[in-house]
Amino acid sequence: MAEMIKLFVNGEEVEVEKGKNLIDAVAAVGIEIPHFCYHPALGADGNCRMCLVGIEDGRPPLVPACKTPAAEGMKVLLDADHIKKIQHDVMELEFINHPTDCPICDQAGECKLQDYYMEYEQTESRMRVPQMLKRKALDFGGGVIHDQERCVLCTRCVRFLRKITKTGELGAVNRGDSTCIEIFPGRPINNRYGLNVVDICPVGAMTSKDFRFHQRVWFLKRAESICHGCARGCNIMVDHNKEKYKDDIIYRLRPRHNEQVNGYFMCDEGRMTYKSENKNRLTTFTIGTTEKTLDKVLAEAKQRLASSTKKLFLISPDASLEQMAAVQALAKKHNAAVSGFSLGYIKKGDGDDYLVRDDKAANRKGLELLGIDCTKKRFEAALKEADLFINFASDLALSYDEKKLEPLLRSTCIINCATHPGILDNRADFTIAIKSWSEYHGVIVNCDSIAQKFVGGVIKNITLPDITEVAGRLGGPVEDRKTAWALVRQQITALQEVQQPEELPAAGLKLTKNEAAK
Repeated sequence: MAEMIKLFVNGEEVEVEKGKNLIDAVAAVGIEIPHFCYHPALGADGNCRMCLVGIEDGRPPLVPACKTPAAEGMKVLLDADHIKKIQHDVMELEFINHPTDCPICDQAGECKLQDYYMEYEQTESRMRVPQMLKRKALDFGGGVIHDQERCVLCTRCVRFLRKITKTGELGAVNRGDSTCIEIFPGRPINNRYGLNVVDICPVGAMTSKDFRFHQRVWFLKRAESICHGCARGCNIMVDHNKEKYKDDIIYRLRPRHNEQVNGYFMCDEGRMTYKSENKNRLTTFTIGTTEKTLDKVLAEAKQRLASSTKKLFLISPDASLEQMAAVQALAKKHNAAVSGFSLGYIKKGDGDDYLVRDDKAANRKGLELLGIDCTKKRFEAALKEADLFINFASDLALSYDEKKLEPLLRSTCIINCATHPGILDNRADFTIAIKSWSEYHGVIVNCDSIAQKFVGGVIKNITLPDITEVAGRLGGPVEDRKTAWALVRQQITALQEVQQPEELPAAGLKLTKNEAAK
């Protein structure tokens, strides 16, 4: 537990964490000290001078808040006239050569320069000389576009590539008003985390080639979710919008801060997984090749399930804990085998020592905690004997090609629940399109055994069921998420006190070893 101290901000007493710099310390109690160059993950640089504050203890008139640790009894001045004047002057300096092109800037609506102008500046420029012109729309590689005229030289991007990725593709070159950010000759941004420089840029100098000019940020709806790109489970914000007469689609994924999982960042591969959520989705329900209503398909599939004798259910390692529990309950009722086999999701050697993991399954820990077998031997043995096989959204194409899979299926009746077309399309007797992770709420457990909740905010024009609903309508005892969560709590001891998934801490709940109930 961090030691707390009391200090005064503009005469008001507040309790903050001892040792933190003033920007972070007072931010925890809802007080913002304006700044450009400081970032919690990159440390203090002190070059923007926007965070200058007064300390009433005999120190120099003004000190940078980013480099001043909070101390007991400290008296901090933020709104004194001379401090406001300094902030006004810093803003005036920034605007001397800054193009006022907000209407066409991709950062409009989430730009710190724009926000601070409304608070500290709001005056006409006194400059009566031509502005310093610099280069625009520079392709820095890695999907990053740079506008030198918009840059405030906070050097966040430079420090990120030096301290975090340790690749150092960017640097500040030249001097005075000619200073600008550049890539080194022949060395464009070329690492797995390059697009994070777009997120940390406080203005519109760094933009994403993938996102720019596609959507105004004030139209976007936001859902707090978890990246399903690998077992790390990075916390993300899903930015999506449903325009008139169009479907609800995702425009970008952004990292969401969680200190014990991903910090402030995410990898570029995970960032681009939103594209598969928008494109090539299954949206129909079929018996054989004939399209039917969902009710008709589920009714006939339920009859086939009831009449079969040897059954195997395969659950995706990306499914939520609730969905896994619902499939388990259905299997128990029908005396069916359940497998979580997903060897193809593991790409050995693809992980790194930062965020990316070899295992591309988002919830393999969930399979372990619920006691679902994942071995290839048992899966193939059960599949060979099964007269009915239900695939709950697992991507078998990652583990088999059609030639190797066909002998295992033989004359098996296949019920395929899927989000996208796949290897079972031509063999499935029943196909049920289901929701993907961005469209339902759930809980997953990452590679470090942290249980995290996520929100599915995307609402498609075509209403699809999720795995929990399908399992219930096939005759299982679980028909909704609430009932499924009760089963999860019975099996995972650390979650027994969590009455509803929404009660999980925002940062997740760390599970210790051997958390599965006996």
